[in-house]
Amino acid sequence: MTDPYTDSFYILVNGASKPCKAGTLLPAFLESLGLNPRLVAVEYNGEILHRQLWNTTYLHPHDKLEIVTIVGGG
Repeated sequence: MTDPYTDSFYILVNGASKPCKAGTLLPAFLESLGLNPRLVAVEYNGEILHRQLWNTTYLHPHDKLEIVTIVGGG
């Protein structure tokens, strides 16, 4: 749902509704969540989104993201 007063809307992120401003690119949104874009993998509306497309992917109302954090271990 878009709010005409703030030009923002909600998207679904890992099953939770999150606010997003119109015109937001995926990397900026990830950073707004406190995530390092270099350390996550993203499924965008049901499909794995290749990293080279992130800088041209604008978020839209009702988008669905599944974000997985990459964790190193030993």
